[in-house]
Amino acid sequence: MTDIFHEVEDDLRKEKAAKLWRRFGPYLLAAAVLVVLATAAWRGWVYWRALEAAATGDRFVAALQLADDGKHDDAMKALADLSTTGTGGYPILAQLRSASELAGAGKTDEAVKAFDDLAASPSTPPLLKALSRLRAALLLVDSADLAAMKTRIGDLASTGGPWRNASREILGLTAWRAGDVEAARGYFNDIAGDPTASDAMKNRVQLMLELIKSKAGEPAPAAKS
Repeated sequence: MTDIFHEVEDDLRKEKAAKLWRRFGPYLLAAAVLVVLATAAWRGWVYWRALEAAATGDRFVAALQLADDGKHDDAMKALADLSTTGTGGYPILAQLRSASELAGAGKTDEAVKAFDDLAASPSTPPLLKALSRLRAALLLVDSADLAAMKTRIGDLASTGGPWRNASREILGLTAWRAGDVEAARGYFNDIAGDPTASDAMKNRVQLMLELIKSKAGEPAPAAKS
């Protein structure tokens, strides 16, 4: 008798499963197919992006080689093309290099504008925004007054910023050129007291501090015996 009940229960379960499959089976199959297709599409897109990035990287390297070979016009054309058709971070890098090429060619005003445009662009990463501002300021270190330079990079010189010492050096050089000896001394002393400043930068700063002492008529430090 127990076996009969088990057989009946099995038949009922099978019939119920069959009804469920007839009702929902096609949807389950469609969902499974969609998952497979979506996965394949995603992998294909990732592969295509990787190929595209590699191709863009090759174009960037080729543009740099043109610049290194002295083919300035060809390099600028290649970089301009990359800035509009490149993928990933290469358009920004291409614009940075284009601005550097303009600076190297002595086209200071155009280079400053190019760096300023990069710094103002919402698509430029924060680190490269700051770098662009510094590059523009460096080009103006022999012509801009201290107030204008503070407007450009004064905030970058604040304690804690990754570009603080580079900014302080530019501001210090601007102050020195403008004859503001005390302002120059302040910026250079800030660098000298910063443990994160590189040895090369500290050596340059020490030379500037010695020049400041000489100009101010301060006695040189006694030589160590």
